Amino acid sequence: MILQQPLTDNLELIARQVVEGFIIGLHKSPFHGFSVEFAEHRLYNPGDPLRHIDWRVYGRTDKLFIKRFEEETNLRCCVVVDTSSSMQFPKDDIKLSKLQFSCVAAASLFQLLKRQLDAASLVRFDEQVNYFSDCRSAHSHYRMLMNELQKTLEYTSENKVTNAAKALHLVAEQMHKRSLVVVFSDMMDDSDKIEEMFSALQHLRYNKHEVILFHVVDGAQELEFEFENRPYEFVDMETGDRIKLQPQQIKDQYVTRMRDFQNIIENRCHQYQIDRVAVDLSKPVDEVLHAFLVKRNKLM
Repeated sequence: MILQQPLTDNLELIARQVVEGFIIGLHKSPFHGFSVEFAEHRLYNPGDPLRHIDWRVYGRTDKLFIKRFEEETNLRCCVVVDTSSSMQFPKDDIKLSKLQFSCVAAASLFQLLKRQLDAASLVRFDEQVNYFSDCRSAHSHYRMLMNELQKTLEYTSENKVTNAAKALHLVAEQMHKRSLVVVFSDMMDDSDKIEEMFSALQHLRYNKHEVILFHVVDGAQELEFEFENRPYEFVDMETGDRIKLQPQQIKDQYVTRMRDFQNIIENRCHQYQIDRVAVDLSKPVDEVLHAFLVKRNKLM
């Protein structure tokens, strides 16, 4: 998708165009099917599916009981957007920044959820949680969420670090259990906070939330460190620290460490059953979302 108008003009219209492009190809909702609440037990009757037997209760009582569930008619989805300073990279007119990509993708998901009459919530965070909306399905509520995303597009911050753990712990506690939590972040947290961040992701899963992490990076510069072989001054957008060097002096070491970090995140997400979507800013928003939703649609 090539954006034909500035993002600040009408984010809702752009998101609607993105959704129109791939909604026809989806045979069913990509987000329903996991939001099921346990209701009660009843005695086992011959012919009942064995997979519904509560074996823990059998171990305590020596009697067979069946778990009964109540499937919810509407999904609750919380979209969490990282607005720390590193999300404003890259600052150029050639491609979207990480924050711009996240806002367009989040707005597109809201359009999809609104079509399904599902409830949605928006959270923004950097070093603290700056916005946490209610989770509702009313049309007026979705208009408010779009307005908040529009404001986020125009958001500029300097030296705002990432504290994903604080935001995710709060979401885990405040969102109704068995909600869908979609996180947009570059995961550029301080090294001493990484374990705390993974603990927060685990907290989400412990509270029965389904978690999708859109891990947004600039593949060329942030992963492959592709710069011209000349002196540069690199600036940490979150701390303001500066260093002057020639990229070729550290490229191999940088690429190795960054790939190791990516692998750690991938492995932890797999361990906690979190669906990680690796996003490279060289890919258009609609292409990333379409590939993910079609894959998810086939699995459900």
